[in-house]
Amino acid sequence: MRHQKKGKKFGREKNKREALLRSLALSLINQGKIKTTEAKAKALRPFVEKLITRAKADTLFSRRIIRMRLGTPSNKLFSEVAPTFKERNGGYTRIVKLGGREKDASPMAIIEFVKN
Repeated sequence: MRHQKKGKKFGREKNKREALLRSLALSLINQGKIKTTEAKAKALRPFVEKLITRAKADTLFSRRIIRMRLGTPSNKLFSEVAPTFKERNGGYTRIVKLGGREKDASPMAIIEFVKN
């Protein structure tokens, strides 16, 4: 039974699930918005928002934590994304629902950064 268990598994092992979130997060940071399934967008949202909150501090410790979470250094997160949300306390992303995918009717969504 899954009592008191949080988070989606997406039918993947832990390391593959973490790699999926890392890949989606890097795509979102680099492109500004991505189209994915609704479940993946909902799982990605808290992951990315915690990264942005950490990047707003812009310390050596925060850079190390973000590098550990993403696996690769993301200078765009520190130079472009985090400064735009300096005055904002959370709620950096929005999820726009698109309806079902044509092939299998999976609910699709766009996750993007909120513009100030």
